[in-house]
Amino acid sequence: RSYIQVIAGGQEGDMTTGREKRWSLAGATALVTGGSKGIGRAIVEELAGFGARVHTCSRNAAELEECRRQWEEEELSVTVSVCDVSVRAAREKLMETVRESFHGKLDILVNNAGQLRNEPTYKEPRH
Repeated sequence: RSYIQVIAGGQEGDMTTGREKRWSLAGATALVTGGSKGIGRAIVEELAGFGARVHTCSRNAAELEECRRQWEEEELSVTVSVCDVSVRAAREKLMETVRESFHGKLDILVNNAGQLRNEPTYKEPRH
């Protein structure tokens, strides 16, 4: 048995029974920022796989559209929008989109979007 089968309570060859019984997110809504790649994408897919309706955003429209197509083929309930969460107006528009899509109900928020800066957090003053 795989690790996910063990934690979800499934038997060999039966991934969904345990997941649906113990980890169901049917009826739940989720927003995952930065969901077009990496950890964010994995979170989107897991939440949707457990039955949640998920909205995700990314700055990269092309990546986001490719993900949307794949999720649609897999019949996952995921909607998408382009958003740069570092811009206040874009965040406000994102929240309005989510509010309308989920009729004001948001159960899960994953603030995953971020940018790695390759610089020290502190610079020692030179004497």
